[in-house]
Amino acid sequence: MTGILASRALIKLELARALRNRKFLFFSVLYPSIIFLIFAGSSGTGEKVDGTGLTVATYLMVSMASFGALTAVLMGNSERIAKERESGWVRQLRLTPLPGHGYVLAKTASAAVVSLPSIVMVFIVAAVVKDVRLDAWQWLALTGVIWAGSLVFAALGVAIGYLASGDAVRPITMIVYFALSLLGGLWMPSAGFPRWLQDIAEWLPTYAYAALGRAVEQSQAPHGRDVAVLAVYFVLFAGGAAWLYRKDTLKA
Repeated sequence: MTGILASRALIKLELARALRNRKFLFFSVLYPSIIFLIFAGSSGTGEKVDGTGLTVATYLMVSMASFGALTAVLMGNSERIAKERESGWVRQLRLTPLPGHGYVLAKTASAAVVSLPSIVMVFIVAAVVKDVRLDAWQWLALTGVIWAGSLVFAALGVAIGYLASGDAVRPITMIVYFALSLLGGLWMPSAGFPRWLQDIAEWLPTYAYAALGRAVEQSQAPHGRDVAVLAVYFVLFAGGAAWLYRKDTLKA
């Protein structure tokens, strides 16, 4: 019971800290919408992406909403945790009843809450500027699947924060961030990749993440493999983060 209360307290603290960080909010909320406008700006309203039946703007909307959530949860978590380790904050947390899995869940949940505004902002810009039109249930389902899927990358951010030192965490995070975004097809359709690269991309979490949203846009049920891929990655990332937290505890 005390562990649950400690986890809730940490979530509230993390949310308050994130909402006070204006620089972080700018890049996580506005940046994806700006990129969406740049990428979709040259396309016509009815222009479609080959093999999908979706307009360019509709296709890119899911990509940039996913990219925005990825930015919010991955970049924010990894660097913040690495700095907390160096400052001694994590050592103070170990003196509380907070268990390792509670720490990971608190960090993951608080990051996912912060990712919601970036998703909604991309949707608003796409609807107002590029005239993207979907049924009400599709907007709600898109918000739900993209928001829920961001938990996978929030857990990855926690793991990187414990794996890397304060000096190394930013370059490592940036490499992972850009590699997942590019190879997962968030910046451009992966259908344009060489065949061998397409085969790799299909097993990346970002590819499965965006595929969930595009299935909703096409009024289809999410593909079982995409759901399974994300579930496996979440277990690996969250489990790895909890293990690294306990390992770091033993060193102290």
